[in-house]
Amino acid sequence: MKIRWGVIGCGGIADRRTLPGMMLADNAELIAVMDANKEAADRCKEKYGAKYAFDNIEELLAIDEIQAVYIASPVFAHKDQAFAAAKAKKDILIEKPVGITAKEAEEIADFCESQGVKLGVGFMMRFHAYHQKMKEIVQSGQIGEIVSARAQLTCWYPEMENCWRQDIKLSGGGAMMDMGVHCVDLIRYITGLEAKAAAGFCGNQIFKYSVEDAGGVLMQLENGAVAYVDANFNIPDAAAKCKIEFYGTKGSIFAQGTIGQVEGGEIEVLCADSSAGYDANQDRNEIQTMDVQVEFGNMYTKEIEAFGRAVAGEGEVPITAADAIASQKVIEAAYESSKNHKYEML
Repeated sequence: MKIRWGVIGCGGIADRRTLPGMMLADNAELIAVMDANKEAADRCKEKYGAKYAFDNIEELLAIDEIQAVYIASPVFAHKDQAFAAAKAKKDILIEKPVGITAKEAEEIADFCESQGVKLGVGFMMRFHAYHQKMKEIVQSGQIGEIVSARAQLTCWYPEMENCWRQDIKLSGGGAMMDMGVHCVDLIRYITGLEAKAAAGFCGNQIFKYSVEDAGGVLMQLENGAVAYVDANFNIPDAAAKCKIEFYGTKGSIFAQGTIGQVEGGEIEVLCADSSAGYDANQDRNEIQTMDVQVEFGNMYTKEIEAFGRAVAGEGEVPITAADAIASQKVIEAAYESSKNHKYEML
């Protein structure tokens, strides 16, 4: 069964990644696109073979055959657009963060539930084959109990005119809200552990826009493990490794280049005999690397297909609003901690 889609917001991630991914999805058909800039909508209509292009949401939502909408507009527009789509009884896949604040995101989630529509969130990195393999390895206990985790995502994002991501009133946050939240989400997803406390340092090191260009959050997970996430808008893309690491009582996982918009990167898994006694020599040369085999694909295609199955009643919403809100609350706790020089209990 093919789910018939409408897309709200034709710039940025939609045109660059999600719409190309949708074209590869076995269970998706693009019906209409909408953007406040009609030229952008017309361009995507021709590029991706949509039937209709609009410059307003009302005309798109009036099309009966559309079953689901993908909202890829700037964050400040999410609430009004999600409410309108829910009233029109369209299931919704929305980009992160769901709302300007976690409170606004909760309002969107509650309204969608009241209207009986499904709401999913675009944390596409959960669909990366290596991230799913990491989750499998961690959940199987192969590296023991998790005691430490780290993740990093950076890019070069210089000051630009009329850039909504660089305006706190339009985006809700900078490097941490835009990119660090992916890292928080992956740590929660792979370990299956929630954060119970967080402390953060966020601010502007290089650029002068109203959102932070760099930040970090230190989380204590529910089992007592400590996890660290950092995100920057001030590191050249070519210099960034975008690493994610997990350490447990029986081994470790180290990956680089997996956190990004294209499925790829490298992974190293080490498993050790934790039953051995203390080794004063601390020999680290005898551990063999586990052979990890995966098949790469397109994260956005897998995201669209998974949400489409949920719309068709063939599965659960893969990434819920509650999941997204939990990660957003960690970032907001980091902001609060940094602003008031304290840590926040979650």
